[in-house]
Amino acid sequence: MENHSGEDRNTEDTALKKIPLISATAIFAAILIALWFGFRSSELGISLGTEFPRAFASFALLLAPLWFFGFGVAEPLKRLPARTKILALGLLSISYFVFAVETDLFSPRAAIIVVAFPVLLAAFLELPGLATQMTWRDAAALAVIAATYYLKWLQSAWPPELAFLPKLFLADVALYCFLIIRRLEGSGYSLVPTGSAVLIGIREWAFFLPIALGLGELTRFIHFHAAIPRLGHVAGDILLTFLLIAIPEELFFRAILQNFLETRIGRTGALFLAAVLFGLSHFNHGSRFNWRYVLLATIAGVFYGRAWRTNRQIFASIVTHTAVDVVWSLWFR
Repeated sequence: MENHSGEDRNTEDTALKKIPLISATAIFAAILIALWFGFRSSELGISLGTEFPRAFASFALLLAPLWFFGFGVAEPLKRLPARTKILALGLLSISYFVFAVETDLFSPRAAIIVVAFPVLLAAFLELPGLATQMTWRDAAALAVIAATYYLKWLQSAWPPELAFLPKLFLADVALYCFLIIRRLEGSGYSLVPTGSAVLIGIREWAFFLPIALGLGELTRFIHFHAAIPRLGHVAGDILLTFLLIAIPEELFFRAILQNFLETRIGRTGALFLAAVLFGLSHFNHGSRFNWRYVLLATIAGVFYGRAWRTNRQIFASIVTHTAVDVVWSLWFR
């Protein structure tokens, strides 16, 4: 396997300097303001009623680590003492208490889980002298995170209509455990929109598009419907897909899983195995095993993986993933 870590770090450091933390904070605040007004008048916001501010605060707290780690705040955390790094992850539980404390939604069982789960997982991975290659501990930790999500073990913490909150919670856990605790190199986790990442992302989307259209029509998975969506609808779809789908999934499947698999089975093997696992993660979209969705998602995963590994930039695969999902949801769902 080629060693890209030194070159990757230099590329990421240079990119991060282009957007100061204060600018990233201002952009984050603008996103939250836009989402507040967008969600407030939505069907979900209306259904939450007086619980909406709590739910939105929980969402903002869970989104913050994913966002700010993409602008370099992870580096100082890596230098903390081991015990401090482990215990600090327990602060993630604040997102649950802000939402549920002093309400009928509060559950002692859920409270224990959201505090103990991330701390125990971090302690499991904090082992002096652990190999830089993927170990059984890494595989086990990733399996536990995936199982927790797909088996809905955090469902008692947030109601079903807020299913994206457990997803963000687990993405934060994965991000912290592997970038801070395991100090995984070469993840390319930067949300700075470099020109090369955008172009690569669009290129891989263009490569995948004819395959998706042909195979989608052949399997009757897609159904074209002519429509001219409102600009606000398109912008909202792009933003939500980017934040709630592309970032968490590309973090898990490309920056962590494919990255680690490369240390064991090489670049090609890692690309296809990560894509297959990504495809299989879509098995439950429907009442039965949705083989069409799994097949298309697996092929899409190959192009997401290609986008990421070209320069080891997660922003590239995020662009491809966002473009694929938005085009599908607007015109082919």
